[in-house]
Amino acid sequence: MRPIRLSLRAVLVREGRLLLVNAYRGRDDLWCAPGGGAEPHQSLPDNLAREVHEETGLTIAVGELCLVNEFHDPERAFHQVDLYFRCTIVAGACDGAWRDPEGIVSMRRWVTRAEIAGLRVKPDSLAEVAWSDAPRVHYDPLERLLP
Repeated sequence: MRPIRLSLRAVLVREGRLLLVNAYRGRDDLWCAPGGGAEPHQSLPDNLAREVHEETGLTIAVGELCLVNEFHDPERAFHQVDLYFRCTIVAGACDGAWRDPEGIVSMRRWVTRAEIAGLRVKPDSLAEVAWSDAPRVHYDPLERLLP
């Protein structure tokens, strides 16, 4: 049995727009918040800041935890727990010239609440959480990765 993977994601909202990336290899129609897998011996905020910089070129400040989401794919024995943190941009610009050194993210876009409704986004609750002022942490149990 494979171990559960831990991943970190940044909820970055600027001027009413949420930053999304295409972080699923071979699936340009599927969007998510920037971030990625946690490496051992680094704090969660340090891991998240590293992943966001790799994918976007942005330097961020990591804020409060706002969402815990579990993804799974029973056919591949895959189970991942994503921790989403509200973040702010400290430096950098998200432009088309930036290249993800790992070659996973090739597209980035800032979307409004209305625009996100027309996209395929994971997790399903991302829009609700991103534009919420609720101080609580939202929990999504065991969402199927690709329905």
